[in-house]
Amino acid sequence: MSTFLGVLALVLWGLLALLGTLTLAIPAFQLLSMCFLISAFIMILKRLIQNKPLFTLPSLTAEQWLIGIVGLFGFHFCYFMALKFAPAIEVSLIVYSWPLLLTLFVATKTSRLSALVGGFLGFFGIAFIILKDNQINIEDEFIWGYLLSIICACIWSGYSWFLTKSNNEVEDVGWLSLGVALLALVSHLQFETGQWDLTWTQWLGVVLLGLGPVGGAFYLWDIGLKYGNQTLLASLSFSTPVLSSFILSAAGLNPWSFNIVIALSLIAIGAIIANKNLLGFLQRKQIRF
Repeated sequence: MSTFLGVLALVLWGLLALLGTLTLAIPAFQLLSMCFLISAFIMILKRLIQNKPLFTLPSLTAEQWLIGIVGLFGFHFCYFMALKFAPAIEVSLIVYSWPLLLTLFVATKTSRLSALVGGFLGFFGIAFIILKDNQINIEDEFIWGYLLSIICACIWSGYSWFLTKSNNEVEDVGWLSLGVALLALVSHLQFETGQWDLTWTQWLGVVLLGLGPVGGAFYLWDIGLKYGNQTLLASLSFSTPVLSSFILSAAGLNPWSFNIVIALSLIAIGAIIANKNLLGFLQRKQIRF
């Protein structure tokens, strides 16, 4: 079940681009602040349902606070800044090296080679989706964008790896979300001009994003990496941009491409290689789907 919840987080992240079409007019940090505020509300709602005290202090250590905030806010901050300094194609390709890094982090010494081979296959699968018919043009003027993209990949892979080692409560993500919402609001006031006269479709987009890919998914990811099959989740992480492209194509917002089939094939093969005992585990029902 824990692995399934981790996969569900990846599915929600695959919906990010589609739901994002509802909120294109909202400045990035303003949207991030609103979504993470909804994410914090998920914790309160959970406590209401379970008849728990609403504002019990979190069990987070100083290290968990630091890494949690850096992971959730630092990733998004660096990503948004990277898009200001470099083209989105290059930024996305570099940022999505994080599943490869995570695969290596969670692999054991005996499985590291297969994790590396499987990870590179998954990364090539992502390249088919992100690049499509475009070419990479490495330019000196984009160097800050590239560096920020690399930092993004390191932050999210490091944060995800930390989750596999951390023993804090999953609902503490709500407190981290509140911290991220405040930092995002500060960044919004510093870097952006507010857009608060929202239509009902924009509000709907904000709520769905906060409950899903930019909020609720982080609870599911926390559960998956703490209690699920970490190597499998790391391998399947490559499928997120592919799923996003498939969903956009199904919604008529993106032309269908044979690259999607190629990407899915490479990612599936990579996942099997990185998890060389995967089929045997599934047969013996040792993976908790």
